Amino acid sequence: MSHADTIAAVATPPGEGAIAMVRISGPDAIAIVNRIFEPFTAKSKIVPRRAIYGRIKENGETLDQVLLTTFQAPSSFTGEDMAEISCHGGILLSARTLELALRAGARAAEPGEFSQRAFYNGKIDLTRAEAIMDIIRARTPLALRAASQQLEGRLGNEILSLRDDVFDIVVHLEAWIDFPEEGIDPATGRQLTEKITNAMARTSRLLDTADDGRILREGVRVAIAGLPNAGKSSLLNRLLGMERAIVNEQPGTTRDTIEETACLRGILFRLTDTAGLRETLDPVEREGVARSGRAIENADLILHVVDATAPEPSPTLHEKEILVANKIDLLGPDAPMPAHACGISSKTGEGLPALVETMIQATGLRQLAAGDSLAAINARHKTLLESTLESLQSAAALVSTNAPPELSAVELRAALDSLGRIVGATDTEEILGGIFSRFCIGK
Repeated sequence: MSHADTIAAVATPPGEGAIAMVRISGPDAIAIVNRIFEPFTAKSKIVPRRAIYGRIKENGETLDQVLLTTFQAPSSFTGEDMAEISCHGGILLSARTLELALRAGARAAEPGEFSQRAFYNGKIDLTRAEAIMDIIRARTPLALRAASQQLEGRLGNEILSLRDDVFDIVVHLEAWIDFPEEGIDPATGRQLTEKITNAMARTSRLLDTADDGRILREGVRVAIAGLPNAGKSSLLNRLLGMERAIVNEQPGTTRDTIEETACLRGILFRLTDTAGLRETLDPVEREGVARSGRAIENADLILHVVDATAPEPSPTLHEKEILVANKIDLLGPDAPMPAHACGISSKTGEGLPALVETMIQATGLRQLAAGDSLAAINARHKTLLESTLESLQSAAALVSTNAPPELSAVELRAALDSLGRIVGATDTEEILGGIFSRFCIGK
């Protein structure tokens, strides 16, 4: 993929709308728009960062009336000369405008190529590039806020600061290795270990936020389980605020897992209504029960629903399980409640706010829901931070056993490399291609 040519793409989603945008970026961006755009006022000139009203020309005729905005390198998103044509939002119209740009000398952009050029031109690091897609895909206010903070550089700056600390240790250690006659002391073994330990603690704190990052992007996996007719489907409908699952007094109505998402207190919950857990000879229902077992096994949280009006032996709860006693609206004033259960009524909504609060507490997301901590580490960051921590631990062990300092330096260099890969300081083309290929075209 060449970065010396000029690319173009429709940057808005397909479909009808008020406005569509065609983006052009590269050394010939301004020359290309001059070939297809004409201001309505003869005195108007293309001035960077100023919108100009004019027309897109096709064979001398007006294709559309548009607004053109240009940006001069390096003061643009990509760091190159850029032009953005805002035309009317029709599918055919935006496609024709793009076609004219391609005929005038541009080539079609690949997915994520605008953001990739911004990375190569030093406008963003990899964590900020990934935050762009997180912003586009955000489904809750918390996810959007976390992605926005990452785009501002919160995570990237923390990684760079940690990398600087490790680099200082490496420089000090290698200076002593290379020039022992200068008497440059690498600090005592205790002091060196303390510095490495501090870097390990910072790395561990970042790793501790990995689950929060996954939840912000993907949501909390919740399985609603229990015996038939306990009210699992009714609870799903109540949490969703709509009639999604069929509710019937006949046992076995739910024969397959039903998955939906709900934003509760700003956190995305991926709710799975499972088939009633019971022995059955019906092959279809048996498969539904088997799927329920898999959903329960993969869940972050299980809502074990029981019928409060039909006492049953207290179930043994897993660590990630909440006992939910449904149908409390049918209980008499002196009727006992199952021990340690959240009492609710899926019919009236009674007890639902308390259940949601319990769900948030059980997943450890109280701070996340309050907006106190909005780390957004993804799976790629986690893998590289784990490699960083492993290298730092090895370096600390070598120092503590008075091993040759060259061995510790090798491990610290490995830690530097892993940290650099997070922000893109040492990434290969193959890794970069894998990241940006998941972007949408035009971004």
